Amino acid sequence: TDIIMEQTDKDKQRQWQGHTGGGSFGQKALVIMLRIVPLRVIYGLLALVVPFYMLFAHKGYKAIYHYFRRHFGLSPIKAFGKTYKNHFIFGQVVIDRFAIFAGRKDDYRIEVENYDIFDALNRSAKGFVTVSAHIGNYEISGYMLQSDTKRLNALVYSSETEIVTENRTKLMGGNNIRLIPVRDDMSHIFEVSTALQNGDIISSVVDRINGSGKSLECHFLNGVADFPIGLFALATSFDAEVLAVFTLKVAANKYKTIIRRIDTVTETVLSKRQKIEKMTHSYISHIENILHQYPEQWFNFYEFWKQ
Repeated sequence: TDIIMEQTDKDKQRQWQGHTGGGSFGQKALVIMLRIVPLRVIYGLLALVVPFYMLFAHKGYKAIYHYFRRHFGLSPIKAFGKTYKNHFIFGQVVIDRFAIFAGRKDDYRIEVENYDIFDALNRSAKGFVTVSAHIGNYEISGYMLQSDTKRLNALVYSSETEIVTENRTKLMGGNNIRLIPVRDDMSHIFEVSTALQNGDIISSVVDRINGSGKSLECHFLNGVADFPIGLFALATSFDAEVLAVFTLKVAANKYKTIIRRIDTVTETVLSKRQKIEKMTHSYISHIENILHQYPEQWFNFYEFWKQ
């Protein structure tokens, strides 16, 4: 049975507070390099670096290896190969982000599946919510896509370096996107509520607990994991539509954004908790569907599932 549960100390230890590696100096050097070196050369160097990264970042390597072994039933050799591919694609995703920071936005293309679903909500008077996960490169869609009708308010965690934060703010600000930092005092909830009342869009990744007090324990692939429910609770309170949005890398310079509608509940006989649970399960089903198509683009480099 799925239950809403308080977060335990053990759960907190299992979390991964992810941020872009390399430090400010390394990231600035990468931006400079990407201004003068062809992208395919950088990708080639990446292919040589990945084995060393897998060796020295062993926790992340083991988590992804277990993901392929336990949840896709792959043999040790195939799981190792998929783990290498996962790390290589993740490296490309990070490089692509910094390539855009270096002014190479026009080098990339992005296509959107089911844009009509987003467009209909974007042109309505009511605010709505988009949710994603650490799959593919959701952030790059904020650099390349723009809403002319509503402002998109993205919840972000303030663990990144100055160069990432500055470029992210600059690029997204130019696309009518406002970044709302998640704060320990929970004051960001008031900004999110105001944005929904004003008919705007709220966006966040909702596959990591990140200090949230409550979560929903769910069956996910071949295991059990906790998922945060705060954004679904907020959507329920405002009777707001929710979309699942995933942006996957499908070629060297091409991404594909896939939009899916989350099942919302209008039946008054159901409690708020039951509505939240149904929305969470709908979201998880979309994640599972995406991962069966793009299993190598799961980028949670820690033991995501409970033992």
